[in-house]
Amino acid sequence: MERFIFFIDKFTAWFGKAFAWLILVMTFGVGYEVFVRYVLRDPTPWAFDVSYMGYGALFMMAGAYALSRDSHVRGDFLYRLWKPQTQAKVELVLYLIFFFPAVLALIFSGWRYASRSWRYLEVSVMSPANIPVFQFKTIIIAAGLLLFIQGLAQVCRCILCMRTGVWPKHLEDVEELEQVLLREYERNELRHYSEAVDVVTPRENDADADNRTRTDGDRP
Repeated sequence: MERFIFFIDKFTAWFGKAFAWLILVMTFGVGYEVFVRYVLRDPTPWAFDVSYMGYGALFMMAGAYALSRDSHVRGDFLYRLWKPQTQAKVELVLYLIFFFPAVLALIFSGWRYASRSWRYLEVSVMSPANIPVFQFKTIIIAAGLLLFIQGLAQVCRCILCMRTGVWPKHLEDVEELEQVLLREYERNELRHYSEAVDVVTPRENDADADNRTRTDGDRP
């Protein structure tokens, strides 16, 4: 079961990281638009379409990747106080009742939405460039399928946790800089903990030596 989980994690991570390159496309598009609009006084008719389609594709296709890394927003003020097995049971029920029905609704609705767009080769009405958007709407289906597949892996995680009492580890991946700095800070605190204790609370041997010194010094 762990092999299945890791295979799905790698599969969805590949799509998430591949679509992450759209950030460069959006950066170039917006930067170029700012230059030609305010320097050359000749704005482009396509920059806005590129921006919202690129961001939309990145947001949807990275959803399964974020789910595999447990990166979605979670209201865990109660959740984090539970035992892992209790967490797994609650998550399993929520996946079956809410997650999978919602994802299936996304897939079927997206299929009707995209197929209608493909029939008349829909173009964008947001700008005069008439950029095709029917291929962009197909991403709705792809994102739903990735979420469904990743949901299966998450269910397997819940089952393993209920059996063992421990959540399966996630694959090592990139982390936010603040998390790396926090871990470094905690590591440094643990490394210097004994030295800090010695400074605040003198060791018994040192205290005895000080007492002997004071006693000897008081003698005539």
